[in-house]
Amino acid sequence: MSVTMAEAGTGLTIRDRVAEMGQRVLDGGQISRDEALELVNIESNADIMDLLAWANRIREHYKGNKIHLCSIVNAKAGACSENCSFCSQSAAFQTGSPRYGFVDPEPVQDAMSEAKDNSVTAVGLVAAWRGLKEGPMLDEVCDRIREMKENGKSRPDASLGLIESQAVADRLKEAGLSCYGHNLESSRRFFPEHCTTHTFEDRLKTIQFLKNAGISICSGGIIGMGEDREDRVDLAMEIREIDANVVPVNILNPIPGTPLENQEPLPPMEILKTIAVFRFILPQKEIMIAGGRTVNLRDMQSMVFTAGASALMVGNYLTTLNQPVEKDLQMLRDLGLDPDWDNDFADQLGSGSCGSKCGSEEKTVEAAVTA
Repeated sequence: MSVTMAEAGTGLTIRDRVAEMGQRVLDGGQISRDEALELVNIESNADIMDLLAWANRIREHYKGNKIHLCSIVNAKAGACSENCSFCSQSAAFQTGSPRYGFVDPEPVQDAMSEAKDNSVTAVGLVAAWRGLKEGPMLDEVCDRIREMKENGKSRPDASLGLIESQAVADRLKEAGLSCYGHNLESSRRFFPEHCTTHTFEDRLKTIQFLKNAGISICSGGIIGMGEDREDRVDLAMEIREIDANVVPVNILNPIPGTPLENQEPLPPMEILKTIAVFRFILPQKEIMIAGGRTVNLRDMQSMVFTAGASALMVGNYLTTLNQPVEKDLQMLRDLGLDPDWDNDFADQLGSGSCGSKCGSEEKTVEAAVTA
């Protein structure tokens, strides 16, 4: 059930209540689920602006003016066996998106070089399939990762679906993988509404294998799929539990031919408010704005940093276009922000509230970016 400021019975104004929570986070404390629900249910634009201002303070306190940039290479496109209702690459839907097998080394090396030229810290190898098992395809994936590592121009990341054994995660680590993208996508409650070919628990299990292997975790989700505000808060709380390093916030860009093609878009202020609440819940994490930002935020894209974002996906997405990298870099310069980020999450050491889920064989996470 949603909690509003009035129901909280604090006796404080909304502005004072936001300030009290914001100062607690600045001092190293946490907000609770009920408090996060208070924040996400703020309605007045003036009060939302106070929320964004505190999220910006929290970002600056923990991240300074550094912005983490990353990009992706669609290493295997289309014909995915999973039925995620937001995804144009599912074989279950007729969307006309490209289909091709696993890429050769050259396109990956080109992407690494372009990333280096544009101050992009990491390049993620992304594949449309259920996941990775031991066998020839894992061998080929590991070859690509080694080549990316040896290239040395950007950090090699990957988002390759479900992992069903510790041995596979260990192979990826041995090949030189630094960070794996595996989004929870939504809250545990809402997950069956957009995917039935695998479970929320399958994603949690994948994360645990990766964490056991010593691989950093990139895990977030998609907002605007028809979930409610409580689901968004619960997603952020799950991410706090698994202690992800990078938290992609994707905003649904409805693709014709998918079950969500007619989904009503979220208002920009609702998107910004959600980002701010994520920053309150995840103060030391890299909150990355990824798919759907150009079509949903339009001229308000620069406000994601005021709302607490500290990372940005640049370049094109898996099957949809982004604005030019040069425009993103100019936006950062105009805001006095610096994309020269290269600390490999060192500032997050000891920051997690991992809890029992991090030690459970049944918990983990999946793909970093969506269409």
